[in-house]
Amino acid sequence: MSEADRSAIVNETLEIIAGRRSVRAFLPKPVDTGILESILETASRAPSGTNTQPWKVYVVTGDTQRRVIERLVQAFDDPDKAAKYQEEYPYYPREWIAPYIDRRRKVGWDLYTLLGIGRADKARMHAQHRRNVEFFGAPVSLFFTIDRIMQQGSWLDYGMFLQNVMLAARAHGLETCPQAAMNEFHAVLRELLDWPDNEMMVCSMSLGYEDTGDISGKLVTEREPVRGFARFFS
Repeated sequence: MSEADRSAIVNETLEIIAGRRSVRAFLPKPVDTGILESILETASRAPSGTNTQPWKVYVVTGDTQRRVIERLVQAFDDPDKAAKYQEEYPYYPREWIAPYIDRRRKVGWDLYTLLGIGRADKARMHAQHRRNVEFFGAPVSLFFTIDRIMQQGSWLDYGMFLQNVMLAARAHGLETCPQAAMNEFHAVLRELLDWPDNEMMVCSMSLGYEDTGDISGKLVTEREPVRGFARFFS
C-alpha cells in the first residue's frame, strides 16, 4: 500500500469517527437488508471479554415498525405514563452535578433554540420529545438487549459494539441516533417484539439516510478538550 493510499484511509477513518453525531431527521428511503446485515456483521467484531459477545439486536422496519411507533406514541402521550412505565436500569444519575448537568442543559437548549422552541412552550417541547419514539422518521429502528446474567464488563463491551454499529452505518452513507428514550417502554417493546424474559433492554437506535434539509442537523455539540479529560505521564 502506498503512503498516499494509507493516508487516504486514515483520513477517511478519522472523518467517519469525528463526523458521527446524533441525527434527528431522516428520509423515508428504505435501507437494504443486506446493508443492515453488513453493518451488524462488521459491528460484531467489537471486543468482548472472553469473546462472550453479549449483544442481541432486533431490527424493525416496514409494517412492524409502524405498529411499534403507534404503540410507543400511545404510551408516550399517556397522562399516567410516569406510573405505568419505568426503565429497568438508571441510565442517568439520580442526582446531577456539574459539569454533567451543565452539558445536558446546554445541548437541550441549543437544540430548542435551533428549532425556535421557547422555554415556556411545553406543548412544542412535548412534541419534539415525542419525535424520539417516532425514531425521527428513520426507516429502521434497532433495539438492543442483553442477557440479565451479564455484568458490568459485558455492558462496557456492549458500548463498543454500539459504537461499531454507528461507525459502520456512516461507512455506508447512513446516519444514526442512539436513544435511551425508549428504555422506559421496555415492557411494551417486549410484548410487540417477543423477546424473552431473560433479556433486558440496553437502548434503541434510529438508522437511515439523513434529511440534510432539516434544521436540527445544524446542531453542533461541544467536546471537552483532550487536556481537559486526559492526563499525560512520561
